[in-house]
Amino acid sequence: MAKTPSDIQARKLALRQRIIAARDNLTPTLRAHSSKRIVDQIGSLVIYKTARTVLGYLNFGSEVASEAWMRQALTDGKRVLLPRVNKANKRLELFEIKDLDRDVAAGTYGIREPLVERCERFEALGEIDLILMPGVAFDREGGRLGYGGGYFDRLLAHLPHRPVLIAGAFAMQVVAEVPQESTDYKIDWLVTENETIRC
Repeated sequence: MAKTPSDIQARKLALRQRIIAARDNLTPTLRAHSSKRIVDQIGSLVIYKTARTVLGYLNFGSEVASEAWMRQALTDGKRVLLPRVNKANKRLELFEIKDLDRDVAAGTYGIREPLVERCERFEALGEIDLILMPGVAFDREGGRLGYGGGYFDRLLAHLPHRPVLIAGAFAMQVVAEVPQESTDYKIDWLVTENETIRC
């Protein structure tokens, strides 16, 4: 019997709650050590090295320390973009950042976002080569479970091309199967502290 959208939503919610609770239980030391390994691994990938314009996000809560990846991308001379939530239209607006210490501040949901008075809005969406995707759970086929807002999936639906999608996650965030809907985008690469998976 086919799964209804409400069945899938219920499964997503249960999985989201379970993985976030488990991730929150990781010790800060383990999270920091694992995050460094993940960021180093992403930085060694050819798809990262050849990318000129990259879109990332700033971690919050018990997420992998994506901030370290953003700093590395700036050091590597890449054009670095960050999203800002537009609550009115439920979309992400992209801005180019040059200084992570001065260009961002806590915004929607407490996540650090670009300051519009300091950063230039980025409109050339076709120039994005690589996106570091946030997420709660992933499977080895590229299935991704986000936080439920659908912001990144809506952004991807409006891009004129398909950039490389990569995610960094702790090994405990990798599950057998992520429930998927037709609007969900799969990632191309998944990097944990233990392995790099080409999905």
